[in-house]
Amino acid sequence: MLPPNTFKGKVAFITGGGTGLGKGMTMALSRLGAECVISSRKLDVLKETAAEISTETGNKVHALQCDVRDPESVKKAIAEMIEVAGHPNVVINNAAGNFISPSERLSANAWRTITDIVLNGTAYVTLEVGKQLIKAGKGAAFLAITTIYAESGTGFLVPSASAKAGVEAMCKSLAAEWGKYGMRFNVIQPGPIKTKGAFSRLDPTGSFEAAMPERIPCGRLGTVGELANLAVYLCSDYANWVSGAVSLLLGLFVLLIICMGVNCTVQVPYSP
Repeated sequence: MLPPNTFKGKVAFITGGGTGLGKGMTMALSRLGAECVISSRKLDVLKETAAEISTETGNKVHALQCDVRDPESVKKAIAEMIEVAGHPNVVINNAAGNFISPSERLSANAWRTITDIVLNGTAYVTLEVGKQLIKAGKGAAFLAITTIYAESGTGFLVPSASAKAGVEAMCKSLAAEWGKYGMRFNVIQPGPIKTKGAFSRLDPTGSFEAAMPERIPCGRLGTVGELANLAVYLCSDYANWVSGAVSLLLGLFVLLIICMGVNCTVQVPYSP
């Protein structure tokens, strides 16, 4: 969809970039010329992915170990990224964790396990990168990957739904507050896209995968490449007037809250 070298000379930082959706988005960005920096806790997986993508695209891919739950780990990783690649032009918060559980069985630790990764981790990365960009006088495109049930809610995944909804509220709020610094914040809510990590935890028997196509207009699950196509558009200069948008990626349609040049930045009135 985008011209070759759309991201030439730009740096992209992708959390959870070693596998699944993160790997797919990294591949798409690298193919379009970006110098990518991927992070997660598993450095060996990151290095393997970085080498694979770099070999295919001919562009640099850096692997940085980072535990998004730990603010100090985040701060260290971002400092290292700036040192090896420069300030990011694109930041994709993709790191996530999830499991199925009846809510009456949830412990405080189980709740923290998910919210520390999804909500707190996204906040730590976003705020630390944002502070560094403000100091440097540079802007960037931020993208968060949430889920369709962040808006609708869902049973048995309450920590994830709550944390993802918080991520969306944060992105909309920062779109209003940090737009003056040249930063954009957008969200994608993917429908069911099969990845090994997510489906092994959420659909171990395969019953969800078998039944879901009947509920999707085009009759099939989505693909990683289809998510990556939307992600690279929202992070590109072709979407420079898109901020504060939540995009639903499901079945036959991509429903963007913004369309045809309508700026969807949320304006929050200030009262002293």
